[in-house]
Amino acid sequence: MAKISDFCLLKRVISFRKYLNTLDPNLTKVFFKWAVAHPGHFRSFLGLMKSCKKASETRDRLKKEGIKIPPFLILSITSMCNLACAGCYASAAGTVSKKEKKQLSRSKWKEIIKKSSEAGVFGFVIAGGEPFLTDNLSHICKDFSDRLFIILTNGTAIQEKEINTLKSCKNTCVLVSMEGTKEMTDQRRGDGVHEKAQKTIQALIKAGIPTGISATITKNNFRHWMDEKLIDSLIAKGIKIAALIEYIPVTQRGNDHRLMLTSEERKEFRDFVLRIRETKKIYLIHSPGDEEYFGGCVSAGKGFAHVTPTGDLTPCPVSNIATHNLLKSTIREAFSSKLFREIRESEHLLENEGTPCALFSHPKEVNEIAKRTGAYKSADG
Repeated sequence: MAKISDFCLLKRVISFRKYLNTLDPNLTKVFFKWAVAHPGHFRSFLGLMKSCKKASETRDRLKKEGIKIPPFLILSITSMCNLACAGCYASAAGTVSKKEKKQLSRSKWKEIIKKSSEAGVFGFVIAGGEPFLTDNLSHICKDFSDRLFIILTNGTAIQEKEINTLKSCKNTCVLVSMEGTKEMTDQRRGDGVHEKAQKTIQALIKAGIPTGISATITKNNFRHWMDEKLIDSLIAKGIKIAALIEYIPVTQRGNDHRLMLTSEERKEFRDFVLRIRETKKIYLIHSPGDEEYFGGCVSAGKGFAHVTPTGDLTPCPVSNIATHNLLKSTIREAFSSKLFREIRESEHLLENEGTPCALFSHPKEVNEIAKRTGAYKSADG
């Protein structure tokens, strides 16, 4: 006769599967069997499932009060970076700088995460700069075990002590950036970067840490990523997630525009992504393609928002305008700002119009909104 505990476990497994399906059936396809086969992660996922539901209920309650809180926040946790990648939009926006800048301490970031979590934010994407130049970064993830963390890294600065801590963090996924082949990656990011990134990926997977890759898709490499054998090789290595982010030009004019996909190439690439989702066990994130399901750009609190290294709340990492700093105002005040509300309510502004970024493609309209709402250029810009 089966034990009562066996029935309880079976009930949890079924509940977990159903919940993943409600979020996205592809999550079930990629992560369900893996999670069940890793008891530590499975127990953590059950806890995250409860937290995700509770966070959603909190957001729904605040929405009735006229306050729009997004499920995700992107935290540019540091302006420091050890690379100088060509066409870096974070550098163009002022988030990354070679000059030493005042930025938040780890305790201040914890304060922001705590307040945001209480307001209904469930997931935090940690970016930079290079996040692992922040001492004991992984301890932030460990201290908020009821929240999901995704760390974006160039893969060249993570230390063994961080990997050891991340092994005990069952709520964190690490995405390592690369452009494609060794030549593609090193040409944009610097000599030897591809090799270091590959070693980091191997170390993360060996440690049992959910691992993925992040690629900037340009005219030069999009066909490289449209290779099913390449996708199969990533899956065979243990890669669970691939974030495919179309290149955003760093200026309104210039040669970097030539790196953008044409509308025909974008459609071809989108069709490939959709086909892979149906046939392969890897979770693909495609920007801006996925935004079409949400009626356009999901910045300014519609789906996410961005916090700069000094705590300014901006609509997204590409923009550098703000009206509130999360250390000087409440979460409710910041997300109720006229700046965010006007961006969300301007349907035309949320259309990409042939570019990977809606706000980038409407500079005049964004500047007008900034003037009307009293927005300032972020201290990082």
